[in-house]
Amino acid sequence: MTRALIVDWTACEGRGLCAGLLPEVLTQDKWGYPQNLTPGPILVPDELRGPARQAVRMCPRLALRLESE
Repeated sequence: MTRALIVDWTACEGRGLCAGLLPEVLTQDKWGYPQNLTPGPILVPDELRGPARQAVRMCPRLALRLESE
């Protein structure tokens, strides 16, 4: 099952931790905010569920959550 990674843009401060934990899905813009590598929603395949959950837990601003698609 693919899950969507949701970013709360009002809480995100662009520290880049999520992009570091999920380089297969995310990159950073020039200010450090996460950017999807592909157009559309940020989709996390099953094999990256562990790193995605870690990114959600470790986000210092609690700006991430995983949703089922």
